[in-house]
Amino acid sequence: MNPVPAGTAEPRRLSGSTLGLAALIVVIDQVTKAIVRAAIPLHGSITVIPNLLDLTHVKNSGAAFGILNAADFPYKAAVIALVATVALVSIAIFAAGLSPHQKLARVGLALILGGAAGNLVDRVTVGSVVDFVDVYWGTHHFWAFNVADSAITVGVVGMLLDMLGIGNGQKPDRAT
Repeated sequence: MNPVPAGTAEPRRLSGSTLGLAALIVVIDQVTKAIVRAAIPLHGSITVIPNLLDLTHVKNSGAAFGILNAADFPYKAAVIALVATVALVSIAIFAAGLSPHQKLARVGLALILGGAAGNLVDRVTVGSVVDFVDVYWGTHHFWAFNVADSAITVGVVGMLLDMLGIGNGQKPDRAT
């Protein structure tokens, strides 16, 4: 192994634990989507908690929160997959540059990477993402989501908490 010459930066790498957590999210996401595809017909529902939570099999051919879901244009699936791939690579590069003390940020980025990769698998293989968690109150429904979306959301919260200095033993810089 060659030592890094003085004055040069260490190469950026994702840690094994970051990659492992991201891979675990992809596996859980893909397994739950396969179960939904096998057990619930498209647009079918199973009530879990009446008037609050159903498992409803829907396809999202758009981006997050159904953006572009109704839009139809040539190569839509390829364009969305390309944008998702660029985002995924950018997140991975950013995650590789985090300092070791930023544990919460590392976990958050691992969740975001796993979630983004899980949804990208769907986009590349079938052209749309399977969503199935349907949270609602009366007639008001939140956007249906999946394990990957949940991981991304929790990961973003972790990143925000890290930015605020929560969970890393440091306080954010404040002007006095």
